[in-house]
Amino acid sequence: MPSFLLEVGTEELPASFVGSAIQQWQSLIPKSLSEQYLTSEAINVYGTPRRLAVLIEGLPAQQPDRVEEIKGPPASAAFKDGQPTKAAEGFARKQGVALSALEVRPTDKGDFVFVKQSIPGRATADILKELIPQWIFKLEGKRFMRWGDGDVKFSRPIVWLVTLLDDAVLPVEIENGSEIIKSDRISHTHRVLHPEPVTIKSATDYVSTLRSGFVEVDAELRKVRIKEQVEAVAKIQSGYAEIYPDLLAEVTNLVEWPTAVMGKFDDDFLSLPPEVTTTVMVTHQRYFPLFKTAEAKELLPNFITISNGDPAKSDLIAAGNGRVVRARLADGQYFYKSDLAKPLESYVPQLEKVTFQDELGTMQAKVDRIVKIAGKIAEQLQLNAENSKNIQRAAFLCKADLVTQMVGEFPELQGVMGQKYAAASGETEAVATAIFEHYLPRGAGDKLPETITGQVVGLADRLDTLVSIFGLGMLPTGSADPFALRRAANAVVNITWTAELPLNLQELLEQIVADFVAAYPKTKSGELLPQLQEFFLQRIRTLLQDDRTIDYDLVNAVLGENDPEYTERALKDLLDVRNRAIFLQEIRNNGKLLEIYETVNRSTRLAAQGDLDKQQLEPTEVVRSNLFEKASEQAFYDAIVQLVPQTKASQEQRNYQQLVDALSEITPKVSTFFDGPESVLVMDENLEVRRNRLNLLGLLRNHARVLADFGPIVKS
Repeated sequence: MPSFLLEVGTEELPASFVGSAIQQWQSLIPKSLSEQYLTSEAINVYGTPRRLAVLIEGLPAQQPDRVEEIKGPPASAAFKDGQPTKAAEGFARKQGVALSALEVRPTDKGDFVFVKQSIPGRATADILKELIPQWIFKLEGKRFMRWGDGDVKFSRPIVWLVTLLDDAVLPVEIENGSEIIKSDRISHTHRVLHPEPVTIKSATDYVSTLRSGFVEVDAELRKVRIKEQVEAVAKIQSGYAEIYPDLLAEVTNLVEWPTAVMGKFDDDFLSLPPEVTTTVMVTHQRYFPLFKTAEAKELLPNFITISNGDPAKSDLIAAGNGRVVRARLADGQYFYKSDLAKPLESYVPQLEKVTFQDELGTMQAKVDRIVKIAGKIAEQLQLNAENSKNIQRAAFLCKADLVTQMVGEFPELQGVMGQKYAAASGETEAVATAIFEHYLPRGAGDKLPETITGQVVGLADRLDTLVSIFGLGMLPTGSADPFALRRAANAVVNITWTAELPLNLQELLEQIVADFVAAYPKTKSGELLPQLQEFFLQRIRTLLQDDRTIDYDLVNAVLGENDPEYTERALKDLLDVRNRAIFLQEIRNNGKLLEIYETVNRSTRLAAQGDLDKQQLEPTEVVRSNLFEKASEQAFYDAIVQLVPQTKASQEQRNYQQLVDALSEITPKVSTFFDGPESVLVMDENLEVRRNRLNLLGLLRNHARVLADFGPIVKS
């Protein structure tokens, strides 16, 4: 069966685009082949800084023949008095069939005309010619270019094109600016090690032919080779190389024939904070730093760079990279010494010159808001005087390092340098640590702040951003979230959960919104708080659903469905909403939920016919015993009376096992009320009796609602 090769040769592609394009093709190409009824035995996508390629093996020579049913006009329009109309004639003519081939069939929308078409399979080569331009120009990425006089956009200019179906060139032409590129079997390999072009004889020879020209097209193999080489070179130096996943992915797509090269910098630079040195090496130079051991993380004056040049000239490459990194570290050393010449507090007034957001003013204004919000959180959590003092100080200093020379040059170090400079300025350890921690988590998988000071300042910073940006009406839409508001809200919830903070988020939002509206009166105050409530509810729902141990319906049960009472309850006690979801899963797993499910769910459905307030728990206020007609009603009532203290204890202690046990005990009495020899007709003709019985059921629903809304729960 035929094999097909497509190679798109380009000028140097951004490393991020190479990785993204490989992933896109891995999805796009199999899907488009399937849509054309083409199968394959293997599809391998390759990429380097100068090319994207796909090798498809085991293709059929052509599509299979197939029969398709084509739907035409409604039968009422196609036939009148049993005779075909112009609509039927036009449909038959368009499909190339006789009128006798038309069939009338019933559908969900009435009778329609159908025709069966036998479609012979097209040659695979012809289909591939149509698909190739789609595969190339459907790729998405940032900052695509248009070159020459053409309208075609791509990540970088396309230079050559290889299209082979087995050993034959499949003729394809694509636009390249104002020129046309015609496909061939000629490819280009390593610029330095093999500057001459190579001829690919057959599609399946692609990988080996490129390797002979010092190009490893398989990104995964390059990654493995880089990792092995880095570890081997580090071992020679008796050191440990930290292989950061993001850095490894980036350098993999920066080279075609990787060679690990050991470089060196002056020992004097080891006096710099290691975060500065590693930021220079990793973020700015794409070097792997070298440590004495994996545990100590004490830097050696060495680095490992991945060269795409001639391995025989590794010494020259190392020397050149050494000069570059020494210059960058010298800058860092100068910035560090200059910044330390003044205490961190002295930088705070300069925040007045830094804009946070055009309509929200300066970073100084933001710091003032953070200080105020942090105070509210500390007061709500009833923290002691020492913690409150540290929180206020950390909030005041938390953004000061933004105007230091070091962070101005290396923005990645915000918070990191703030901690260093705070410690050097004589601030307490709690304050210095909080300046660093309040940025945590910085990204997915990052750790959360561990100190109460860092947690509170981090919450205050994010809540200010959320309320302020929402207040301007700049809500996230779809995938667009330029202020990372979803991440900020996730952090608020995760910090609260992980640190077990008894935070009343509802109260905090009300206070912060009120202050914001007072400062920015043009804000639509009536919309701001509900928008923030809904946004946080979405984040809580998403975070709980992302926890694969909690079933989706149980998440809906603790958050309710368009239930303002449950929304407010969740925001007033974030710990409780999480713990109730976990508890529901536990009693589902041990079978206890199933014991009470049918009774509570049936009662809830019927109670919806009544008008009992969902907050009502006391039966004496809403049920009249003189209206009872059966003993089962009195038994139901007595059980509710006994349930009240159990429910209230569960509410106060946030321990719902007591409530579930009590609901289990009441279940047989409710079953008798519904189906036993003393059963009653809930929807009695006597309206007072009916309401009395609905109130009984409403009370049971309300007690169960203390744990969850049973409506969304699926019986399992």
